[in-house]
Amino acid sequence: MTDFSKMLEQAKDVQKKMKETQESIKKIEVEGVAGGGLAKVYLNGDGELIKLYISPEIMRENKEILEDLIIAAHGDAKQKIKMKASEELSKIAGGIPLPSGFKWPF
Repeated sequence: MTDFSKMLEQAKDVQKKMKETQESIKKIEVEGVAGGGLAKVYLNGDGELIKLYISPEIMRENKEILEDLIIAAHGDAKQKIKMKASEELSKIAGGIPLPSGFKWPF
């Protein structure tokens, strides 16, 4: 019976660590960059856009180039969030890398 109690306590510890990790992931902020810094997108750990920077230089270009740079910067930011979230989650997994294809909320 004590083994079950230990397992239950370990499960509670993992649950607590997971909740703490989820909260810390929400606080992450990343910068996605495209065009050598001409477009920057800032996302939080929930994947929400919190800031957008467009260089005055790029405003002289055509609309399609600007749109492509924003999309590229957004993709860069999303990739960075995934990496940081995986790092945080692997900490509670004892450093075991998460399987490829593991999907965080986005």
